[in-house]
Amino acid sequence: MNTSGRPLSPSGERPFGIYVHVPFCSVRCGYCDFNTYTADELGEGATRATYADTAIAEIERAHAAMGDRQVDTVFFGGGTPTQLPADDLVRVLRAIDDRFGLTSGAEVTTEANPDSVDPRALATLRAGGFNRISFGVQSAVPHVLATLDRTHRPERVPEAVQWAREAGFAQLSVDLIYGTPGESLDDWRASLEHALALQPDHVSAYALIVEDGTAFARQVRRGEVEMPDEDETADKYLLADDLLTEAGFGWYELSNWARDETARCQHNGLYWNSDDWFGIGPGAHSHVAGERWWNVKHPVAYAQRLAAGESPRMDGEFIDADTAQVERVMLQTRLRSGHPVTELSESARNKLPALVGRDLITLTDDRLVLTLTGRLLADAVVRELT
Repeated sequence: MNTSGRPLSPSGERPFGIYVHVPFCSVRCGYCDFNTYTADELGEGATRATYADTAIAEIERAHAAMGDRQVDTVFFGGGTPTQLPADDLVRVLRAIDDRFGLTSGAEVTTEANPDSVDPRALATLRAGGFNRISFGVQSAVPHVLATLDRTHRPERVPEAVQWAREAGFAQLSVDLIYGTPGESLDDWRASLEHALALQPDHVSAYALIVEDGTAFARQVRRGEVEMPDEDETADKYLLADDLLTEAGFGWYELSNWARDETARCQHNGLYWNSDDWFGIGPGAHSHVAGERWWNVKHPVAYAQRLAAGESPRMDGEFIDADTAQVERVMLQTRLRSGHPVTELSESARNKLPALVGRDLITLTDDRLVLTLTGRLLADAVVRELT
């Protein structure tokens, strides 16, 4: 029985997606804490040449464990999925379709760097069933790209976007990062204007976060780089919202704007609404029917387990009702659609008038929705409600 309030997928169940993690990058960016590796870091045992076959082996195990269930969304992330040959990405997608079956009109996304694609690769991906592409642009300013260790030139981005359009991609997204050390407000404006000139369907804009264990964190700790203060970061978010809104985009999640509802990322909606997804690849996480689990992290260990006919799963947990409730508040409060007031605890509902009075939320159709001020202070609002 569907009790989530979310629309059922065409297969009659909760929406279901598959995430495919591709852990390869040409360069490991200093700010990145994702499970990614350069070829030199991995060596033998987990190569780009063998990765598609390894991922397909896990897809076969996933189907054996779950049985028939149609897939509404597929998302290839990383890393840089387009570090793999386009034919290999298509083979992995075909394996998902062969074992599970894609619903009619399923959203199929790959992330890509502007310098990791060419017209032939994009045409192969589109012909093979990919219909959405998300380019990691991050910035249009050379000195900001250099600080972020990004390898592409700003002038390559329009070329890659044009190739994707010519290949027939129905949806095109651009990812940006703001708050890089040394980035001025004018630099950020230039990046936003550059992105809008590409006429994308979707824009994601994320504040740079210094994660423990990254090269950036070590540089900050040694005083080699200085992160911007909170007021400057807030100004950049406000500028993004102003320019994107003026260009006809609407926010639908704190860091995501789309031209219309059809351009919203359906796959990310699975995460935000606690729907079901299966993660393929080293370190990939899954969430199905109230259980969450994750794979071994290192690509070599992942490949070795599958080659031996073993599960790559490392650990997992069942999510109790209290934890699920807290997670729903944390995630759905970030959405423009908001969170149902009736699903809040009594103590949280008692705090709503004060949050309204501080212009942090509005109450619309029995749902709490963040105001623009509330979006800047979303973490504080969530703490009040949980």
